[in-house]
Amino acid sequence: MKKALRIIISLLILAFIGIQFIPVARTNPPVQVEPTWNSPRTKELFTRACADCHSNETVWPWYSKVYPVSAWIAHHVEEGREHFNINEKGFGRGYDEAAEAVEKGWMPLESYLPMHPEAKLTPEEKEELAAGLKATFDLH
Repeated sequence: MKKALRIIISLLILAFIGIQFIPVARTNPPVQVEPTWNSPRTKELFTRACADCHSNETVWPWYSKVYPVSAWIAHHVEEGREHFNINEKGFGRGYDEAAEAVEKGWMPLESYLPMHPEAKLTPEEKEELAAGLKATFDLH
């Protein structure tokens, strides 16, 4: 029984090591545009709470290189960029939905916050960021 357990554990370890070679796209495409922020505070709040998923300047943490977490994170970033990306042409589209998501507490995602506690916004910061997004993208 002990020998069988050791074999199973060894195979699981080998499988885990093997899946690390599955390629996952962790990209930062070139920045095409940069918004003219209505204030430095809006930019700071956005960078702190939103930029990893909604810009082309994602900071990929060490654990984004460990499969299967890497696939999950890459998917979230890809999805986030599709919905609202400040560094792509047409970046202002969707800003009203982004502001609403911040106001209602849907963003940043709860799953993002444990590893990024700096992204947790107070109710006042949520209001400030939502208003800042509206003001910034109403300018464009």
